[in-house]
Order: sequence, then structure tokens, then C-alpha cells
Amino acid sequence: MLKLCQKISRHFKTSSRLLNNIEVFVDGTPVSVAPDYSILQACQKAGVVVPHFCFHERLAVSGNCRMCIVEIEKMPKVMTACSMPVSPGMRINTKSEKTYNARGGVMEFLLANHPLDCPICDQGGECDLQDQSALYGYKIGRFMEYKRAVEDKNYGPLVATVMTRCIHCTRCIRFYEEVAGIPILGTTGRGRETEVGTYVEKMVHSELSGNLVDLCPVGALTNAPYAFTARPWELRNVMSIDPTDSITPSIEISCKGGEVKRVLPRLHEEVNEEWIHDRSRHAFDGLKRQRLNACLKKKADGSYEELTWKDALEVLAEEVSKTSGNDMVGIIGEFMDVEAVVAFRDLMYKLGCENIDAKKNGVKLSPDFRNNYLMNSRISGIEEADLLLVIGANLRLDSPVINARVRKATVLNGLNVGLIGTDDYLTYDHTHLGTSTSALTDLLKGTHPFAKTLEKAKFPMILVGANVLKREDGEAVNSVIQEIAKKYNVIKPESNWNGYNVLHNEVGTVAALEVGITSEYDPKAKPKFMYLLGADNFKPDEIPDDAFVVYQGTHGDEGASRANLILPGASYVEKSGSYVNTDGRVSLGKKAIPAPGQAKADWEILRALSEVLGQTLPYDNLQEIRYRIAELAPHLIKYDYVEPYSLSWHTVPVKGEVNKTVISDFIDNFYMTDAISRASPTMAKCSEAFNPARNTNFVPEVPIR
Repeated sequence: MLKLCQKISRHFKTSSRLLNNIEVFVDGTPVSVAPDYSILQACQKAGVVVPHFCFHERLAVSGNCRMCIVEIEKMPKVMTACSMPVSPGMRINTKSEKTYNARGGVMEFLLANHPLDCPICDQGGECDLQDQSALYGYKIGRFMEYKRAVEDKNYGPLVATVMTRCIHCTRCIRFYEEVAGIPILGTTGRGRETEVGTYVEKMVHSELSGNLVDLCPVGALTNAPYAFTARPWELRNVMSIDPTDSITPSIEISCKGGEVKRVLPRLHEEVNEEWIHDRSRHAFDGLKRQRLNACLKKKADGSYEELTWKDALEVLAEEVSKTSGNDMVGIIGEFMDVEAVVAFRDLMYKLGCENIDAKKNGVKLSPDFRNNYLMNSRISGIEEADLLLVIGANLRLDSPVINARVRKATVLNGLNVGLIGTDDYLTYDHTHLGTSTSALTDLLKGTHPFAKTLEKAKFPMILVGANVLKREDGEAVNSVIQEIAKKYNVIKPESNWNGYNVLHNEVGTVAALEVGITSEYDPKAKPKFMYLLGADNFKPDEIPDDAFVVYQGTHGDEGASRANLILPGASYVEKSGSYVNTDGRVSLGKKAIPAPGQAKADWEILRALSEVLGQTLPYDNLQEIRYRIAELAPHLIKYDYVEPYSLSWHTVPVKGEVNKTVISDFIDNFYMTDAISRASPTMAKCSEAFNPARNTNFVPEVPIR
């Protein structure tokens, strides 16, 4: 039924583009609007505020809170503005006495059973019901009956519930069905006995579940880890981005003193719309645990001694002087900013080392042409495509926000999705082509049944998971994929369409490719000196036992445990830097809190080290290093802008043969994928509650297909 309504809505929206705008009057002011607008949309265009609780522009219209009622001339009763379409010459009155009395009556009903616990409610200060009751409600209520009480639900470790406050706006229900694609919430009972819940007692599981708190207009659903730690008026908000997600969603970091209290999403239509996943929202508490806040040197007995910065840099300089550039290797971590990558590149090149980002399991991509390693169609291009072929990526785990956009495109635009790889619990209809690379060769030959569908597509899009390109046969697999893209005209210069895309997992990898660094490493080589720049996710056999290892980063994780010398770096909330996301968009991250102890910004550490080594880098502040970035890649100083992509092929010849092996899931635990999330107590609770490998009683909800 939902899909039918959305198809009808899409039909009317398409046909309305062919019609002229109509004129309506809002409080006597003429406004020209499209004929498919609702009264609420017409009022918004006129700049008139209409109160509402249930309406949300990204969710289907329900019209059940009744707060948006307005008076319409020649109509005997007031009407809900969110569900009533406009008509030519309609006269809407939002400030009449009739409208005022009707809204007051609705508010009186809403508050009839609502607990007046605002002083202890965690939503106090940013509660829609609290604000609107002050503006539109009566000063006193006439209901003297006892207020109802509803049992709280267990929605998991991220969402706290006080269901007595629920006003049944059904935003949470519609979000789970329409955006998350999981039919887990609904209503039971009628009238006074209505309750929102999960029918059978179970936890609410979705990688996007934290967005429920933002949608709830009252204090029924609140941020459990943040609850009662601060009030909104005590917080200092910093507008930044999240580099732990490869799409770098826009976020708002709320701080109190020198501590991050919560992370909220910001609106960015081309990247994350207004959603972020749970790891982006809640893993920040890992920044307080297992942090490196002092320079440390490993002693002969395996223990560590603390050093000053001066002593640590001198020890490092001594080790570097013993080693030639050919015996050095540098590995760039997953969350590195462009400034740190450029400083690292410049320093290593000055030392005669070109083995940078040299991971044996690194992405096998050439940095020569940007359209070989970026998401050329952009994230928003998913809604323009009519066919999407996903290769080697389980989008629900790799990028839940992109997965939500794919679901939106399948429901609203009829996007046809094909998948090669694991398809567990995806939230939309799709065609599973197989789990091994043999499906690729079948597509190239044209023998696979999906080949005919691919041929008919007008705007086909291929999305390659970066993990596929980390296989031993990664270059050969990529070459086959590009041959498939050529055969089925995935790039259409005449239509300004480039449908070949790579979905990266790490912004550090994209930054390295943008400044010309590639992964070239001889597996048989045994370097004597390794510099790990925030690198924690690596295989043990990548580091020889006798190598001197320097780890510069934030956490005592895998990198620090192997290091001979540890230099504490600042995290993404403790420094200002620029990051490149998977579609080549450069975004600025802002410093929100000071770094702990001796920790410094990564590029500053490298600049100080270069001076001790006698190879001084030619920049002393953030502005000067960005001048250096502009010399290497001018587009990297154009913030929140995507440089136009190439519409011609720059392919890499096949190296070796494709192994006929299974493309398995590369993420076994969504809640613990990096050093920050592994140190997070909140992510540990989520892993315990939602990971079937740990919680044998947990069964993931079957998505809507």
C-alpha cells in the first residue's frame, strides 16, 4: 500500500511539472505554488509558521496530530494543512480566532495525558511540545482525570524510552518503515489505550536507530548515552564533519567544557540528507578511553617509559639517520586529514622514501586519474540512476546512509538493484547475481540473465566496494569491472553521465590518492623502519619482527601495541583539518575540544620532526600548509565542492587473473570497525546487544522488500 501511494504521488508530481503554478492566498498575501503542494507547503513558502508534530518532509503524510489545522474560506470546518492540497484561489487563514481556538483545543487534548515532568525530562529546552504549548496552548487545562501511564520499552542501549510522554505522532514508525526499511514499530490499542511499540518485546535494531531521537517531537525517545549529562543551553555547538564515515556526513558536535557530550546530524542534501548512522553518532565516547596522551618508548623488557616531545623526536631522528630511504615504509591511517597526508608525503620524500601507504592489503588503484578511484556519479546520483549494480559491498554495513538513499530510490524512482556479494538483510528489493567473481566474467560474456537488464538501462551505475580492490587479484577484478562498464555504456558523455563508482571505507585512502600516493609494496620486502600514521587496521604479517616501528595516533590499539616509539596525535574533534570523501568532496573539520596531554595535530608533529631531522618542511601554520596542498592539487582547497569528473575512460591493464572465489562480508561487526569504536563503551554495548555472534538470542528483523 505504501509503494502504491508513493507511485501515485510520484505520478502527480511528474504531471504537475507540466502544469502552471496556481495562486493561493495565505493570510491575505498571494503566493504562487505548484498545484501538487499541500497547504502546509504553501504556508512555508509564504514564510508563515504552521505548528505541527507528525509532519516531516522526508516521511509520508499521516495527518494524525491535528496541530497544523488552519481555517479556509468557504469551508465550514478547519482543515489539517499537511494533508490538504491547495486549489486555485484558495484563501488560507492561519491567524484567525477560529484557528487559534482549534489549535488550543488540540493542545489541550495532547496534554490531557502527557506527564508534566519537564524539569526532569531530558528533552527539556529543545522539546517541540514544550515550545508549541507555550505559543498555542491555553494557560490552564480542563481535564481533571488521572493521567494514563504506559510501560517503557526496551529499544536497546542507544534509545531510552519514557512512553507515557508519547503523543502518537508515528514519526518513529514511519521512519523505520520508509527510511530504515525495517517494519519493527507499530501501534496497538485504540483511543486512550493506544501505544507505540514492537508488538512482541524486542529491541529496535537498525544502523540508523539514533535518528529516532531527532525525529521524536517530545521526550518519549531520548539519547540514552547522553541522558542527564548536560542541558541544551549548557552546550557549545561546533559545526563539523565526521571522517569516521567515508561519506563525511555533516555533524554538529555539542561540547561542555573540554568534553564532547553528543553528536547530531546536520542537513546536507547531497551527502547525508539529515541522517547519520549510529557509529557516527555514538562512538565519540571512545575518544576518552585508551587514549595516548604522552610520548612513549618501549624498553627492552617490553614496558614503556614516558618521554618529552624533545626527547622523543631526538630518539626518532636517531633511528631515521640509521636507515636509508629504501628501507623505510610509511602507512597512512584511515582517518587522516589532507594536511597530515601532505606533510607525511613531503617528509618521507625528503628522506628518500617512496614506499608510502604501502599496505599489502591496500586498495590497488592508480592515482593518475581521479575517475578511476572516486564515486563519479556522486552520492546524490543514486537518485538519478535507473539501475545500480553493487559489487563487493554490503551497503547496510559498509555505508548505512548510502543504503538508505538506495532504498529511497528503489521505492520512489523504481531503481533496479543488482548485487554481487553478500546480501544479508538488505532493506529493498534487489537481484542477487551471486557471491563469487564468476558472476563478473558471466556479465562480461553476456551469458548472465542480468546482462539483458543491464543493456536496457539508460543511466546504469556500478558501485564497487573498496574491499574488493584489496584482494590479491584486486587489479584484475577492477579491470574486469571496467570492461563490463565499457561494454554496457556505463559512461555516457552525451548525457553527462559517469556511472563507474568506487565506495571507499577510509577517507585517509582517498586523501592519499588525491595527492598522488599509491599502494606499491613488494610482499617479500622486509623494511627496517615503519612509520604508522594513525594506522591501526592492518595484518600482523605486514610488519617484520625486527623493524623499528613508530606509531603516531590517538589510541592504544593495534598500531601502538606493535610500536617501539609512540607519538600522541589529536583526533578529528581536537584539530582543524580538511577531509576528502568517497565522491571527491572536500569538507572542513573544526576543532571542538582541546587535545589531551601532549597530543598534537598530526601535521604539526611531522613539521617538528622535519626540523629535528634537518629537513625542515616549508610551512609553519595551517594556512601555509594549505598553500602547499594547493600546489599539489588545487581542487583540494575548494571546500564542499566536487570537481567535475572526467567522461572518458582511463583504464588500467589487467595484472594477473581473477580468482574464482567468494566475495565475502568484510565487516563482521558494524559497531567495532576502528580504534575509536573499539574503545567506545557505547559501541561495546551495541556489539553485545545486536551482534548475533555475541548475543545468540538476537535475531535481526527481516527488512521490508
